Amino acid sequence: MFTHIMIGSNDLDRARRFYDATFLALGGMPGQMDARGRLIYLHNGGRLMITKPIDGHPATAANGGTIGILAASPAEVRAWHSEGTRHGGTAIETPPSERPDGSLVAYLRDPDGNKLTVRSLPTPGQ
Repeated sequence: MFTHIMIGSNDLDRARRFYDATFLALGGMPGQMDARGRLIYLHNGGRLMITKPIDGHPATAANGGTIGILAASPAEVRAWHSEGTRHGGTAIETPPSERPDGSLVAYLRDPDGNKLTVRSLPTPGQ
């Protein structure tokens, strides 16, 4: 349904440090800057784009919005959470925790306040 998710940042260098670290923890690649000055992360068929707002106003986080990212394993969820907090993210909600279906989920706010979650695939037979 979606072609991409675009979020705003007030400091693209700071955002790049955070997102490069967290996507590398998920087995992804560092972001690439396009000709328009937007950071682009491609991973498992999805695209996350980060930009300074084109209207010139400060970027703000969505109230009630959450961006969900799929991890291949619980180890990737833990690595994502660890790298995110080391690179300017803030741990929110609960520590990484198991869900009834056997998946592991973790939550962070990026340095601009955007709410992110990473969830591993469910454990078969749960």
